[in-house]
Parts: sequence; structure tokens; C-alpha cells
Amino acid sequence: MGYRIVQDPAYHLFADGRTLLGIANAGDTLSNLGFLVAGVAGLAFLLRDRHAGGSSRFVAPAESGPWWALFAAIVLTAIGSAWYHLSPDDARLVWDRLPMSLGFAALLAATVSERIHKEWGLRLLAPLLLLGGGSIAWWAATGNLAPYVLMQFGSLAAVLAIVIKFRSRYSHGHYMFGVLALYAAAKAAEALDAWIYGFGGIVSGHTVKHLLAAAGVLGLLRMLQLRSPQ
Repeated sequence: MGYRIVQDPAYHLFADGRTLLGIANAGDTLSNLGFLVAGVAGLAFLLRDRHAGGSSRFVAPAESGPWWALFAAIVLTAIGSAWYHLSPDDARLVWDRLPMSLGFAALLAATVSERIHKEWGLRLLAPLLLLGGGSIAWWAATGNLAPYVLMQFGSLAAVLAIVIKFRSRYSHGHYMFGVLALYAAAKAAEALDAWIYGFGGIVSGHTVKHLLAAAGVLGLLRMLQLRSPQ
């Protein structure tokens, strides 16, 4: 690949390095509980919905496939991110970003399925998951982050474009705007890690990022819980 992005070693130097109850970098580590709660709640909802019969939130059971992948990826993100923040380095960061890339892929597939064509989204799920995982494998092998950056921001940009252009086959599709706004705020908080921590040393921007992104996942779950075919 011609364009190359290299991981900045300073990325691992987070503002809040406090230890709590023997847990290193406690704020950034423990805030991953938000992802765990959101992911498990999402999987529990899908499991209940599978047995709901006529009251299912999906017209066809297969449509839940991308959502199963997304919430499973969120649970794995909680584990991988917590593992990374206990002792941040490039090797551990792989296990933080790998499930994240799978989550972005699953969200894009779900969006295509529900707003453009059901079969297209379902058929795209496996290739998109492979692309997401492959972007991390490429970084681990070559040191080039460009594919992962493209996967993350390209997927979210595509989701936003689809949400603007196409109407969902389900109600409450407008929740997607709130979810994307929360993720944008999360990325802003990540960039302002030390600046936010400077306000009294209570919480860092990276910890806020985790909480805002987890809130976005809960927004997706709430959208699924409330929606109906239209």
C-alpha cells in the first residue's frame, strides 16, 4: 500500500495513570465495563428476541446476524481494551482494535441490510468482517495503520451517508444520528485526553471516550428495542 500511517509511540501515554485497588490505569481500564454491559445487554436482547415469535423486532430472523456480530464484538472490545490499558503497548493494542474493527464492519452490514437491500447487507457481513480483521493483521505484520484507519472512518462515513440517503425499513431509525454523534464526541474526548483530565484531575478524556462510545452502543440497543417494521 502506497500510503503509510505509523503508530505514534506517544499514543500509549495516557493522561490518567492512577492505580486503584491494584488496577493499573484504573480509569481507562475500568471504564471498559461500559462496553461489557452494553454488549451483554445487546446479546441478551437478541437471545430473547429469537424466541419472541410474532413479536420479534426483525422481519426475517437472518436480519439479526449483523447485530449478533456487533454486540459480540463489543463484548470482546471490553476485554481487549481492558487488557490493553493495564499495560499499553502496540502488541496489546492489537487486541483492543481487532474487535473494534469487527464492530464497525457489522454496523455497516446492518445498515446496508436495513436501508438499502436486506440480502446485500447479509452477504456483505462476512467479507466486511474479513476486511476489518485483515486491516489489523496488516498493521501487525507491516506496521502500517492505513487500512485500519480507512476501515474505521470509511465504515462510519458510509453508515452516515446511507442513513442520510436511505430510509430504514424500521421505525426509530433516527436513533442512528444520535449514535454517530456520540461516537464523534467520543473521538473528540479521546483527542482531548489530557485537556479534560486537567479539569481537576477527576476523569480523563480517554475514559470519557469509553463511556460515550458505550452510550452509543446502548443507543443502538434502544433503537432495536423500540422499533417496528414500517
